[in-house]
Amino acid sequence: MKAGDIELLKSATDWARAEVFSTSFFVVFGVMFLLGSVSFWYLGKSEIAKSYVIPTMVAGVVLLIIGLGLIYANVTRISAFETAFNSDALAFLQTEIARVESTLKEYQTVVFKAIPAIIIVCALGIAFMSTPIWRASFITAIAMLIVILLVDGTAHARVDAYHKLLLTVS
Repeated sequence: MKAGDIELLKSATDWARAEVFSTSFFVVFGVMFLLGSVSFWYLGKSEIAKSYVIPTMVAGVVLLIIGLGLIYANVTRISAFETAFNSDALAFLQTEIARVESTLKEYQTVVFKAIPAIIIVCALGIAFMSTPIWRASFITAIAMLIVILLVDGTAHARVDAYHKLLLTVS
């Protein structure tokens, strides 16, 4: 085992830990959406305020599921890194490069194309739908998608830097 090999394992572990920290913001925002839902339920007097109860609750649950799922996946990945690395460092490197390249492609499609397109559709929905529940749903969807863009935008930068590091090691 060379010093560069140890650096590879450390970089992989540091990247996964940063992902755990970053994805925890999905949980934080999920809780905030749920608190908003409860607040609209208790304090909402107008029809539009009452219309936010269900959409913000759904958005909160979705963000919690995303966040907890990603935290679990990355915590599991951290322990698997050392095992895979100690088993075969070269195979670990090749597997990581393939996984990261796949992730980068997914970001390009989902995060940077599909989510902005959905935001545009929701914005158009606000303009054309006049009922409070539809407007509340579209506005909440836009807010949730912006949270996803913020968190995944930083994650994309981090995984791109990690990918470049993996390529220099290979």
